[in-house]
Amino acid sequence: MGARPVTVRLARWSAEHPWRAIALWVVFVAVCFVGGNAVGLNEATDSDQAIGESGRAGLIVDAGRFDDPAVENVLITPRGGTLDAAAARAAADDAAARLRTVDGVASVGQPVLALDGSALLLPITMSGDPETASDRVRPLRDITAGVQAGHPQLRVEQVGGPSINKALDDTLGRDFQRAELLSLPVTLAILIIAFGALIAAGVPVLLALSSVAAAMGLSTLASHLVPATDVTASVILLIGMAVGVDYSLFYVRREREERAKGRSGLDAVEIAAETSGHAVVVSGVAVIISMAGLLLAGDAVFSSLAVGSILVVAVAVTGSLTVLPALLAKLGRWVDRPRVPLLWRLTAPRTGRHGAPAKPWFWPAVLRPALRAPVATLVVSVGLLLALAVPALGMKLKFPGMEDLPRSTPAMQAYDRLTAAFPSTGTSHTVAVRAPAAEADRVRTALAELAARASADPLFAPTEADGPKIEVSTDHRVSVLEVATPYASRDDEAVRSLERLRDELVPATLAGVPGAEYAVGGGVAASEDYARHVRGKLPIVMGFVLALTFLVMTWTFRSVVIAASSILLNLLSAGAAYGLLVLVFQGGWAEDLLGFTSMGAIVSWLPLFLFVVLFGLSMDYHVFVVSRIREGVRAGMANRAAVAYGITSSAGVVTSAAIVMVGVFSIFATLSTIDMKQLGIGLAAAILLDATIIRAVVLPALMTLLGDANWWAPRFLRPRSAPAPTDPQAPAPELIATH
Repeated sequence: MGARPVTVRLARWSAEHPWRAIALWVVFVAVCFVGGNAVGLNEATDSDQAIGESGRAGLIVDAGRFDDPAVENVLITPRGGTLDAAAARAAADDAAARLRTVDGVASVGQPVLALDGSALLLPITMSGDPETASDRVRPLRDITAGVQAGHPQLRVEQVGGPSINKALDDTLGRDFQRAELLSLPVTLAILIIAFGALIAAGVPVLLALSSVAAAMGLSTLASHLVPATDVTASVILLIGMAVGVDYSLFYVRREREERAKGRSGLDAVEIAAETSGHAVVVSGVAVIISMAGLLLAGDAVFSSLAVGSILVVAVAVTGSLTVLPALLAKLGRWVDRPRVPLLWRLTAPRTGRHGAPAKPWFWPAVLRPALRAPVATLVVSVGLLLALAVPALGMKLKFPGMEDLPRSTPAMQAYDRLTAAFPSTGTSHTVAVRAPAAEADRVRTALAELAARASADPLFAPTEADGPKIEVSTDHRVSVLEVATPYASRDDEAVRSLERLRDELVPATLAGVPGAEYAVGGGVAASEDYARHVRGKLPIVMGFVLALTFLVMTWTFRSVVIAASSILLNLLSAGAAYGLLVLVFQGGWAEDLLGFTSMGAIVSWLPLFLFVVLFGLSMDYHVFVVSRIREGVRAGMANRAAVAYGITSSAGVVTSAAIVMVGVFSIFATLSTIDMKQLGIGLAAAILLDATIIRAVVLPALMTLLGDANWWAPRFLRPRSAPAPTDPQAPAPELIATH
């Protein structure tokens, strides 16, 4: 007898020593989590995240070490008609007198009248750390509310960075809290429906949560090598729950199937380890390869996401091969307790006469077109998916701007009135200049000339009465000018104004300053530079992921055809998801249904992130399904019967896993921000397409059409001898009628 696979040896040891395996897992998770918290998180700096010219502009500004206090404003506008200037000034004087008595207010400026006379603005400079200003803005808002009560004929509002941040933090905080509270019950409910038993449903959730906890600690340790960002923990939770539940689901379902056939608990665990356990390892490697592709993006955010995702997948795979067999062996038939009566009858592994598994009826009916008419089925299904992918060719990439934030808060409504009355307070470009201190006067003169030229151009907002906003560092080496545009940050005109600055105005005024280094940054610039960065890196990341995945799949299945077809099917799935995203969000097809306003583009970071996540998660299903098909082939089935066996025997678990992911990802579509809506819809739609049309229609039609050619490989890849039988040997899978 040949050497047993490592997955079987691990499972057997864990099943024979369950308490040791469980104790070791608990210690491992605790050490990782506690150790990570003790070491502390190393977060990425601005220099780590600098991309393109906008990134260089940000570094120049940082080098100036400007003292930029938090600034708030009291905005006074009419409730209707024109503004009563005298009444507005009286309200401003009242607000100024009250605000000067508030602890945390450094100074109150002079009221500024809008150029069109429609509003009056009272600037307020806050003391203390600007980063924590939003936590200290409540007393100012209370004063403004008191002024409003005293001047009911006017609209008196608090608006500024701290108050907007506070309102958004409250709104988005409630959003994410609701999503986190919903995700666990939704996952558990779907698993209860899938298993019909509470303990069986709880085991995958328990493994996923423990894997996330361990990976959180490990990622904190890893942040001292690859700095982390504030989204790393959220992605670890997202990916960890997805793969942790998937891997456990694959394993538990197979173990239950084998017990239903009359296997002993230990034999059932071993067969699950040799089949589903092997598929879990291959799937985990595929996901890790996909996530590793993000390291090639040259981006601190993607690098931190890659490290966190790789760690949580590796931990989930380890847990499914070690502690999961121990839990199943210790629980025995208790894993099917307590049963949910109706659901148990629907989901329990069925047996026919003499204890043999009952033949399914639903999936053979679904498969019938693919098995009987594979060419027609393939042409129609692939044609539909390609048609869905076509809109992706017109995809535009942009960052969301202030205009894309939810308008449900008074702070954002006040912001809209502020930018309408004072265009220079809205979208702006940052011109950053670093030059020798001796050239400070020439730089200031050049920037003033630049501001004058821009003010005369309709692409830019006119300069306010107090003149252009030029800041100079204390060492006179860094100077910064804010050039405003009246257009929203994602409008084409805002992009044109950026191009005018970079290509014409800035070089014309600053090129003659000796030793001057300059760059144009700001929100519009960051959006354009990052979109260009993603377009440049996406082919590199895709090439890396596709090449390595092809090699892993070829080696795993000893088939070049299986590897190539898996790549093509996953690309088809990702392309359809991209096309759907463009239809829904770029075209505004479902604005009312999903509660958003189209930004006319897809969020810049989404295509790259979606590709690696979808490619990795889709490979989970593909490996699991093709592994079952190969089992049929090795048991002596004809190709068509093996395809039918593989699809029908895996359809239940793949569908259950997909529904879990779709349910959790769909929760993100209910959040307020456009980027989270796009992420949730993109992931949910792609997983749904992959688990249904791809795995139940396209894959069986393609493998039926190819026949024995599915398993072709060069001579050096072909197995030299038949694989050694397992002990005890699993019986040949039951044939499933295909016609």
